[in-house]
Amino acid sequence: MQYFNSVMEMIGNTPLVRLNKVTEGIQATVLAKMESRNPGGSVKDRIGIAMIEAAEKEGRLQPGGLIVEPTSGNTGIGLALAARLRGYNCLFVMTEKASIERVRYLRALGADVMIVPSAAKQSSPEYYFNTAKRLASEIPGAIMLNQYDNPANPDVHYRSTGPEIWRDTDGEVTHFIAGMGTGGTITGTARFLKEKNPNIKIIGADPLGSSIKSFKDTGRLVESLPYLVEGVGQERIPGNLGLPLIDEILNIPDKESFTMARRLVREEGIFCGGSSGMNVVAALRVAKLLPKEAVVVAIICDTGERYLTKHHSDEWLKQNKLLDVDKMTLKMLLEEKHSSKTLPPLVSAKPNASVKDVLDLMNKYELSALPVLDDAGKPVGSVRENRLMAKVLEDRNALDSALDGLMESTMPVLDAQSDVREAIEKLRQDPALLVGDFGRIIGVVSRHDVLRYA
Repeated sequence: MQYFNSVMEMIGNTPLVRLNKVTEGIQATVLAKMESRNPGGSVKDRIGIAMIEAAEKEGRLQPGGLIVEPTSGNTGIGLALAARLRGYNCLFVMTEKASIERVRYLRALGADVMIVPSAAKQSSPEYYFNTAKRLASEIPGAIMLNQYDNPANPDVHYRSTGPEIWRDTDGEVTHFIAGMGTGGTITGTARFLKEKNPNIKIIGADPLGSSIKSFKDTGRLVESLPYLVEGVGQERIPGNLGLPLIDEILNIPDKESFTMARRLVREEGIFCGGSSGMNVVAALRVAKLLPKEAVVVAIICDTGERYLTKHHSDEWLKQNKLLDVDKMTLKMLLEEKHSSKTLPPLVSAKPNASVKDVLDLMNKYELSALPVLDDAGKPVGSVRENRLMAKVLEDRNALDSALDGLMESTMPVLDAQSDVREAIEKLRQDPALLVGDFGRIIGVVSRHDVLRYA
């Protein structure tokens, strides 16, 4: 029989996958190291067990002890998996920037989670690192493993991630790309690879707004600016980050990182987070300038299932002004339009409705046109306020007549998943159109709606 004695034995030896679609026009080989294949779904599984074993060996972590750790989520998950199997409890300090999926995952593993403000500065007692440090000193039997300055972090990558990449590329790797959060992944891997071949280039990917690139370039630590990619970037320089090993740092904007993460799942079948998208954007920037013989390896940090309510959600991207208008669907536009709840999802008339009732309906919701739907919900025509009013001015008795003789042609129908650009083209000829979803009409989009909400 073949089996693992525990999930801890499944950590590491993650595969390399060649990128084929997003690398169009690039001669070099670009490989993704699939750290999402670890049992806890991220590269941080490697350091979770490594830091626990180091603390046990040093005598810092006693049976039944409590691990307090500041984390964006993935290190917490790696720690929680290992801690549960070793009989330890965990308390993780996170900012509200962390995705709800990560928080729920940690709680499902039996860990306690404390959420603190992401706006807190490094000097503030509420800063997540400072909060964890204080709790670890106040709670009996608690320790903070401190992934940012713990040498076991880069050491495990020196012993595993680096050798795996060297082995699986037959020593032909020329460039390695990783993000920089704690500094452990890029530092430990770089140390091993450069020992094997000093000519291997190490590229750090950093969110635009992080302080790390400017510190490497100028030696001055400037205040960081807000960014949305999780788990990478810093406003302090972690002790584990070996900047002399890094040949170049590339700043990547949030929008490019999230767009690439979404492309990777749709074009390569790689479901990942924003930091992985950031790494691949950096890898492609580098690879565009390289010959066919070059081999570029980028880290896929974790699984995209932790970001279903973040960048894998069109609505979240729209709220954060990261979604291009041509990526916005008509269904999203309708949801935005009706978010105030003052307007029903669909206001329509029946063919046998009276002109008076329809005018009242238009007046109530301040509409100038309505679709006319039959009892089955199928469009059979449309009516406009100006035409109805003209008829009533001619003949007051028309208020009690049915719409049948006053209807105009039906509005054009577009599928709910059509993008706004397609709707704009349609609206050049027609002032409004119907939105269909699986054979039923779910709303109306006008020229005004496109201008206001898109």
